[in-house]
Amino acid sequence: MKGPYDDIINLPHHVSKTHPRMPSIDRAAQFAPFAALTNYEAAVKETARLTDKRAELSEYAKEALSMRLELIANQLHEGPKVSITYFEPDSKKAGGSYITASGRVKKIDDYRLLVIMTDDTKIPIKEIIEIEGEIFAGLP
Repeated sequence: MKGPYDDIINLPHHVSKTHPRMPSIDRAAQFAPFAALTNYEAAVKETARLTDKRAELSEYAKEALSMRLELIANQLHEGPKVSITYFEPDSKKAGGSYITASGRVKKIDDYRLLVIMTDDTKIPIKEIIEIEGEIFAGLP
């Protein structure tokens, strides 16, 4: 039985005289997967990333934080060691995350409303929700 390609099946492979042979790595690249939706995976991950809502403090809680900041300011010369939990807004979507910074307070900047730690962490006073430390022993 004779097949439809029997007349050409045993011919030598054609080699062009004008075009150089393509390297194997370049030939493989033309079969690489094509990403029709570029950045789609990143967009899905960003949408799935969870953020927290900012907690609203009561007037009582705000007053308690103010008292603690004042106590820290009065003891700055001793470098009080504290843990401050604050809200950091997310730059890409609504909400943010709560971060706890622990260490010694270097300065309270009343002009820029920042608490500056010795490791140069700058904490916005309006974002603070909790301050803990040994210097507050006995306070509510």
